[in-house]
Parts: sequence; C-alpha cells; structure tokens
Amino acid sequence: MNLTEARILITGANGMLATDVIDALRSAGATHLTLTDRDELDILDADAVAAAVALADLVINCAAYTAVDAAEENEDLALAINATGPANLAAACAASGSHLVHISTDYVFAGDATEPYAEDAPMAPQGAYGRTKAAGETAVRNSGADALILRTAYLYGRGGPCFPKTIAKAGKARGALTVVDDQIGQPTWTRDVAGFMLRLLEADAPAGTYHATSSGQCSWFDFAREIVASAGLGDIVAPTDSSAYAAKAPRPAWSVLGHEASVALDIEGLGDWRERWLAAADEVLEGVLD
Repeated sequence: MNLTEARILITGANGMLATDVIDALRSAGATHLTLTDRDELDILDADAVAAAVALADLVINCAAYTAVDAAEENEDLALAINATGPANLAAACAASGSHLVHISTDYVFAGDATEPYAEDAPMAPQGAYGRTKAAGETAVRNSGADALILRTAYLYGRGGPCFPKTIAKAGKARGALTVVDDQIGQPTWTRDVAGFMLRLLEADAPAGTYHATSSGQCSWFDFAREIVASAGLGDIVAPTDSSAYAAKAPRPAWSVLGHEASVALDIEGLGDWRERWLAAADEVLEGVLD
C-alpha cells in the first residue's frame, strides 16, 4: 500500500497506541489522515461508519474498551465497543473495498500455555474483556473485509497511562514496591507496534492475524525492576504472586505470543523487550517524576 497517497481513517485517535501510529504515518509521508474519537465518529452507528469508511482507503481501528476489571461489570458496554463497533467498521470496509487494521489483545487466550501462542491458536478468553475482544476478532474475520488483525500485549508509550509510568510514580512515592512475578509476557512499546503495522501495510501483507509484541519474555516484576533502574530509583522492587491482589478480572499467567506469521513474510519484528525498553525509557518517563 502506498501510504503517502492513501486516505486513512483512524478511530480511537486520542489513545496511547494511536498517538504513535499517527506519528509513524506522518513520518512515512501520509498526509490524508482523518482522525476520529468518539465525539467525531460513533463506531456503534452503522450508517455513520459506512459514510466515513466510504471516503477511506485504509481504516485503522484503535478504538477499544480496555478497562479490564470494569469490563466484568460492564460487559455489554465492552462488547458494544470491542465487537459491535469493529463489526460495523469491517462490514463497511467489505462493502467499500477499504482495507482494515484492527487491534486486538493477548487476553483472547486462556493464558495457561507454556510455549508462545501461535497466531492460529484457539481463542479461549477467561474474562469479560477477553471475550469481547475475541468477539471483535471473529466479527472482523467473518465480514469478508481485507483485514489485518494485530494482537499486542503489555503496551506502554508516551501517549497515555501505562505500567512504567505507574511504577515510576509509585516507586518514588513509596520507596518500595511489590510486583507479581507469576504473570509472564512481552512488554511492548507503542512506537514499535506502529512501525510494525506500517511494515505490514507497505509489504501488502495478506489478510490475517499477526502478533505485534516484542520478542523475549519477562514477568511484571522483571519489567518493574528495569523501570525503576531507568528512573534512577535503585533496587526497590520485591516479587510477590497474583494471590496478593484481589483483581475482579482474571489475568493471563502466560501472555507470550509467537511471531510465525510475520517471520514467514520476512517482516522485521519489534525487537527484544529489554533492549526496546532501554530505547523507550527516557521518552516514556519524561516528566513523570517531576
């Protein structure tokens, strides 16, 4: 796809991931960008969606209900935003011939594996958030749209609240932290997801599911230690387990995703999680400790 000439519609444009997607597109020479959030385009309004998508060559859906615990009590709302909205976008793309990129999550899996989840591994979500995101994926696949589904996880970035900012602030305020060491995943910089997305689009990658996460793996505890070191706070993090926290929603114990689909296309991956954090740290933590 020629991104410099494409008319691109972005939903959820005020979110953390979309912030870096927009920057990456502009850096790649894209100029025909229509940026929308809920006030500009209600993705639950099928007629409004159809009208907007008809004017686009590419739709990037970054809109999502991401409050994992709140979704347990508001599953209908989460389902509307995470499944009905994407279904509307995908149906409109199928009708107009527009391409679609839809963002999904590791929460569509059970989280009980011991090897990285392949792109075609069976979905088995354990909580409301995961169920609604899995429903969104299914709607997109069944729509007939030319769609890339990008699953990502453990996201952090400069453009919104995220784990590194929370840990750095709490570490400075408290002087000591305990963080779970029994949940394993791949911390992933939103800037890297944006770059990976553009590489897929520029390579005209075939419709399908791709995993947009860093390589390697670590626990939240491991990541927190890297964060406080980057913040100059010293060795102030101790390990604990998930039983210490009474979260409403279940968290996947294993969120390591494989990258076979992009490797098969010789698409450059996102890089090792620790190396990418060291590259991201100054930008992500800028002003956090002021």
